[in-house]
Amino acid sequence: MSLTDQQVIQYNEEGYIAPIDALTKEQALEAKKEIELIERQMPDEINKSGRYNVHLISPKLDEIVHNSKILDSVEKIIGRDILVCSSTLFIKDPDQKGFVSYHQDSKYIGLEPHNWVSAWVAITDSNEENGCMRMWPGSHQEVTEKDHVQKFDDGNLLTRGQTVNDVPENEVKPVELKAGQVSLHHPRIVHGSGLNRGNDRRIGFVIQSYIGTNVKQTLGKNGVQIARGKDKFNYHEVIGRPKALMGKEDLILRQKENQSLQEIFYTGSDKRSQY
Repeated sequence: MSLTDQQVIQYNEEGYIAPIDALTKEQALEAKKEIELIERQMPDEINKSGRYNVHLISPKLDEIVHNSKILDSVEKIIGRDILVCSSTLFIKDPDQKGFVSYHQDSKYIGLEPHNWVSAWVAITDSNEENGCMRMWPGSHQEVTEKDHVQKFDDGNLLTRGQTVNDVPENEVKPVELKAGQVSLHHPRIVHGSGLNRGNDRRIGFVIQSYIGTNVKQTLGKNGVQIARGKDKFNYHEVIGRPKALMGKEDLILRQKENQSLQEIFYTGSDKRSQY
């Protein structure tokens, strides 16, 4: 089921919408098992920058990326023609100090115009105790992006610890999701998440991002998958879907794509003098 007209209005006004029922609990559990299988068999594959583009080597995560319920909702926001630009795993174990500082995705990802949306998929329950996402409603409506400071804090899950200071905590709203539910958020909304103070790991899988075919990558190049419709602009190289779990060819493709992302996140930031 796609978003209602009222939900689209809410997204436009607040910058996000949640929860959206997308996966069954069984599908979420299967994805969790596959993630943890990759962790066991290839321990270094998901560490640090390895958390990007895991859907290129995981058929279960690839299924989520191309899930029709998620795409139906995304279509209501960016239109029928949908590309998948990249994905990210955000895993918080209870014995670690992982958090995500307040930031705007649009500040460092380089996708313009902002006809794109990020889908945050709860592989496990995500709540205030275990460090769910927190949104600053309406912050996406400002014409200019917020100033960000690179902090490189210990435990920050963002690449450079990019941080928006002085976020009014009294205005921030938690986004609690059950396993299998999804939230969608605007490129410019200020958001982050705190520590996992629970007893179990919290796993979020973010399709970052679903983009319209009119969107260019201004900071570099990375491949895309066609999720729905047609690519009428051909701004990006089109890449395939995984052929098997941790397949050799897919691992090579993922390594190439992750290297491209690193160049965007690091070298690209200098081109725009963002930080």
